[in-house]
Amino acid sequence: MAKEIKRINVALQGGGSHGAFAWGTLNRLLEDDRIVISAISGTSVGAINGAVLIDGYTKDGKPGAIKALNHFWREISIRESFNLMGRTPLEKLGDGWNLDNSIGYKTIEYLTSLFSPYTFNPLNYNPFRDLVAEILSVENVQACSLIQFFTTATRVYNGQPRVFKCDEITVDVLMASACLPQYFQAVEIDGEPYWDGGYMGNPSLWPLIYQSSSPDILLVQINPVWRKETPKSPIEINNRLNEISFNSSLIAEMRAIDFVSKLLKQGRVDPEHYKDIHMHMIQKPEEMHNLNASSKFNCEWDFLCYLRDLGYEATDKWLKTSFHKIGVECSTQIYETFLKK
Repeated sequence: MAKEIKRINVALQGGGSHGAFAWGTLNRLLEDDRIVISAISGTSVGAINGAVLIDGYTKDGKPGAIKALNHFWREISIRESFNLMGRTPLEKLGDGWNLDNSIGYKTIEYLTSLFSPYTFNPLNYNPFRDLVAEILSVENVQACSLIQFFTTATRVYNGQPRVFKCDEITVDVLMASACLPQYFQAVEIDGEPYWDGGYMGNPSLWPLIYQSSSPDILLVQINPVWRKETPKSPIEINNRLNEISFNSSLIAEMRAIDFVSKLLKQGRVDPEHYKDIHMHMIQKPEEMHNLNASSKFNCEWDFLCYLRDLGYEATDKWLKTSFHKIGVECSTQIYETFLKK
């Protein structure tokens, strides 16, 4: 009996080194010969994950994509020794994976609270850009016809999102999508400055809705929507503000998807003009609950592998319980997950 092949779109959130969680998710999806990825929409590190996957896929199919992702994250960890926010051996003895007690992290945070990147980094040095330019063949991403790719950056002038398609992808576009304005100067594309896409699309779902034939979207969530505790310390408050700001656009899109779905079920809109989207989600597991914003700058290999394994296991569990729902219905309840008061 032939295996049932199902096509899905993948939406990848940004979140610094927490993108290694999505690395694990992508590895598990690529290993499954029942799954075909139709399109990817990614922001910040989600965009880098997506571009690296497509580059590797163009070279050698699914095995090439897995190899490319592994190489990318390994290179990030190797260059950790040059990371000013990295921890000393003594600092690694406490505080789990967070960098709150790292002198390097505290120093950078202090500098960014007083000076803009135009002052403390006038040459606009960005080692992450050098890494992406070195390992990624953007020509492969631009030319890929098997997997559609979209990434979002935020227009500085008017605060609106701009979605870039496959044939528009450059290293500068990827850096624009990942440009945190506290740390890096705005990235100029065609004379216009851009900041991190997470402010206006983390990630953008509408390109997957309008430009992909598959009605299924798998969201790999890095920034939790819900937290039960009231943040009280400066670190906790900063962490929660970070999560809220980088989820706001996603929640708005989820509200629209849920609204249209209800109208379709009630027969109040024409199904010829509106698509019933099947939402699926790989959620940030409980083990990541105590990881705050500082840990997103932690690029230690053990930490990246830890996150990768969590993503892989969560995706494996989702495939076992929800594969049959792909192409049929949602496996996550949008209202309960994103909109319930």
